[in-house]
Formats: sequence, structure tokens, C-alpha cells
Amino acid sequence: QVQLVESGGGLVQAGGSLRLSCAASGRTFSSYAMGWFRQAPGKEREFVAAMRLDVGIQIYADSVKGRFTISRDNAKNTVYLQMNSLKPEDTAVYYCAAAQTVGDLIRDENNYWGQGTQVSVSS
Repeated sequence: QVQLVESGGGLVQAGGSLRLSCAASGRTFSSYAMGWFRQAPGKEREFVAAMRLDVGIQIYADSVKGRFTISRDNAKNTVYLQMNSLKPEDTAVYYCAAAQTVGDLIRDENNYWGQGTQVSVSS
């Protein structure tokens, strides 16, 4: 079992930056793939970014590539999402997720989920 708690959301103007954090507890952190999804009002939840915690391989959705960076601190059992050059269309609830593999995580196969944190970008 893995417990995930997100923080760091808020309101920012377009072009600004935010950093989300996801603190994990429970089973061995470094053996999981971790990532971020988001859900905007009236839309389905979509994949944003993921990484393998053992070798640091990162995968991004095309919509955030070059603007967002996923990273982790295994000593702190924490995954981060640095979001730069934010756009109004990035407004959503952002969810941290964990799974056995990156493939499982992206396909949402038995993911563990955090409670979500709101990110709002004003134009």
C-alpha cells in the first residue's frame, strides 16, 4: 500500500511557475513509478508526466513537454512537478499517482492516487 499527499497548488498568472510536491509513504518508494495526472472541469483525467524512480527515466505529455519537469528525492520519498510558462489551459486539479511500472501508471492500471491539488492559471 502506498499513501500519496500532494501540495503546492495555487493561483498564478499566465507565464508564471508553480512546483507541486507529492509525499509518499508506505511501501518501498524507490521501487515504484510515480507520475502526475490532471483533470480540468468537464474533461477526463489526462496523463501529464511520469518517471521511473530507479533510473530516473522521464515521460511527458506533448502538451507540457519543455515546460514541465518531473523529479524525485528518494531520501525524502517525494516527487515534484516543476511547472513553468503556465497557460490558462493548464488549469486543473493535479493528482499524484504511483504504480508498479510507468506503463501501468500511464494506463491507470491499479494506480495509487493522492487527493489532488488545484492549479489555476489566470490570463
